[in-house]
Amino acid sequence: QVQLVESGGGLVQPGGSLTLSCAAFGFGREYYAIGWFRQAPGKEREGIACVRRRDDTTYYADSVKGRFSISIEHFNNTVYLQMKNLEPEDTAIYFCAADRVAASGDNYVVGGLKAQYDYWGQGTQVTVSA
Repeated sequence: QVQLVESGGGLVQPGGSLTLSCAAFGFGREYYAIGWFRQAPGKEREGIACVRRRDDTTYYADSVKGRFSISIEHFNNTVYLQMKNLEPEDTAIYFCAADRVAASGDNYVVGGLKAQYDYWGQGTQVTVSA
């Protein structure tokens, strides 16, 4: 069964760090990109980072560039999002999503990479507050 399971969210103080994980089950090699998204209350979902499967090239939204880092471990199909210098404005539910080959989904351009994300995890809450 295809699944994306996020973990690692929580409460952190401004200026702090947090690492999120996204475990992908049932995907194998059949995906084009995996990305991290976030949605704050009352705001639209925002694509913040993604990695392209074929060459591990990473892409970032301007809002997180220099502070967040996405990485992937292929041997266990896990994608990480390292977040540093967190700000209250980073408070949101964070989701990972995959663009599976031969499937259509929601169009997003994340850091310049256009993809159709058709499979989404349930999300993990990140709260940045003193």
